[in-house]
Amino acid sequence: MQNINSVWALLIVEECLRNGINTFCISPGSRSTFLTSAVARHPKTSTKLFVDERSAAFFALGYAKACGRLAPLICTSGTAVANYFPAVVEASMSKVPMLILSADRPPELRDTGANQTINQPGIFGHYTKWDFDMPCPDEAIPPEMVLTTLDQAIYQATNTPAGVAHLNCMFREPLLPEPATFDSSYLSHLTRWKDSQLPYTSCHSHLPASSIQCIIDWISEAKSPFITIGALESQEDIQTTKELCLHLNMPFYCDTSSGLRFTQHSHHISYLDQLLLSNAFKSKFQPDVYLHIGGSLVSKRIQQFFSKCESGKKIIIKNHPFRNDPYHQFTDSIEVPYSVFCNSVLERFKSMTYNAEMISEANAIAGKTLGAYLNEEIAPDEISVPMIVSKYLHEDGALFLSNSMPVRDMDMFGRPKPGIVPVGTNRGASGIDGIISSALGFAHGLNKPTTLVIGDLSAYHDLNAFFQIKSSTSPIVLIIINNGGGGIFSFLPIASQTDIFEPYFETPLEQNFKAIAELACLSYALPKTNREFIDFYLEAQKTGRSTLIEIQTGRRENVLQHKSLQAHLIKQLEANGYPH
Repeated sequence: MQNINSVWALLIVEECLRNGINTFCISPGSRSTFLTSAVARHPKTSTKLFVDERSAAFFALGYAKACGRLAPLICTSGTAVANYFPAVVEASMSKVPMLILSADRPPELRDTGANQTINQPGIFGHYTKWDFDMPCPDEAIPPEMVLTTLDQAIYQATNTPAGVAHLNCMFREPLLPEPATFDSSYLSHLTRWKDSQLPYTSCHSHLPASSIQCIIDWISEAKSPFITIGALESQEDIQTTKELCLHLNMPFYCDTSSGLRFTQHSHHISYLDQLLLSNAFKSKFQPDVYLHIGGSLVSKRIQQFFSKCESGKKIIIKNHPFRNDPYHQFTDSIEVPYSVFCNSVLERFKSMTYNAEMISEANAIAGKTLGAYLNEEIAPDEISVPMIVSKYLHEDGALFLSNSMPVRDMDMFGRPKPGIVPVGTNRGASGIDGIISSALGFAHGLNKPTTLVIGDLSAYHDLNAFFQIKSSTSPIVLIIINNGGGGIFSFLPIASQTDIFEPYFETPLEQNFKAIAELACLSYALPKTNREFIDFYLEAQKTGRSTLIEIQTGRRENVLQHKSLQAHLIKQLEANGYPH
């Protein structure tokens, strides 16, 4: 017979399994002994071990982004749980499900100066959707409370909008899962639960009753409608949204975070961000109905354009009740699951023909101009990297993009390709911490070889994760763009303040990534030309070995390259008589 601490821990783990959750992220510690042992000894669980709680949380984040399932986080008390905070913020703002099972000291030790005892309840503030301070295991408390509380935590984490649920689990000593005096009748009321394989409580939610006929009417009456697609959270959402875009037969733009950025179609205006550099283009491109589906766009330029565009209707479709309108532009905000909306429109909307020739022609000119930029005999740079990665990424592979410049450059310069590419980003809070760990979780959740494009500063923020790569079940191609610091700041006005710019904003680094690759047992390459980069990248994907490819660039040169290419694009548009 087990003691009451072990029983509660086993109930928690078993109820997780009944809710379809079997992967647990565990960090070592004493106070979490019962939760750890319950997971470790259960025959149906899968575990991932992390010395660093921050890395564990970002792994769970990436995992949930990839497959939509929870990977509960288990840690000991004190600062261990505090290390989850950066990933909690990202999960909250990205609306990604996360479940934290933190162990804690009993209440009599709080506020006494007891070792490793902090105020854990509510530690994540408003970044959690729901949190609960579990009492210490006690036979006076019925076991049903444990099960219904765990079911509620899972429901809150996964029900739209998804987010973070924190279950703070207090345990008293002794901390060994050993036999103890125990009343066997304690579990007698759980006959129904023990005889089934179902959760104790099945939670349901009502889908919002939203009429879409008005949207169909607006689109049908429009002369020049346009659609943008932001971040989408599931493969079903991605597939149905793509079907809708193709069915509507009108021009559309897909953001990198949507998973549809590389869609090949004559009406997909994949270089919209760059086309909006042209004042002549903007004067001709004036949609009269604007429909946005999904999360926020990466491109600030596109968001600002539509905020100033005098469209008659601007509609946003989102799957959560929160405001997603930083530019205060939408006339209609509709909450409905993406796939439900898309399928409803597909059932009712008769395909129409819109005049998309002008904008499609401009997009073709942009594609040709940008494609000509790629010279295989010169050194790789921050423009050629997204072009090469998007073109040569294996059809069965996935892509994860770091914040700052990598995700922006892929959004601007990525090349169309067949199929749907799973793309992961941490665009909720858009931080640069935990990116490698998130990519590892993304790869594990998809069970796909994954390419990560990341800057040197972001890589520096997640050094611990380098040593998790070798144990990844899915190979990782880690492409580090090393420009010696925070390259994105070179594009900002602060770059003109030369007395403070470099030490306080660029924060130059001198990281030896070859040495780090050797220490982490990774293959390493430093291509000197784009041709070498292509060869190294193809070889890494072919062999299936996790590889670090370092691309060395210059911050100032990068700004000049961007500005030069963009000026050339504007000239090419004008030289081809566009717009006309």
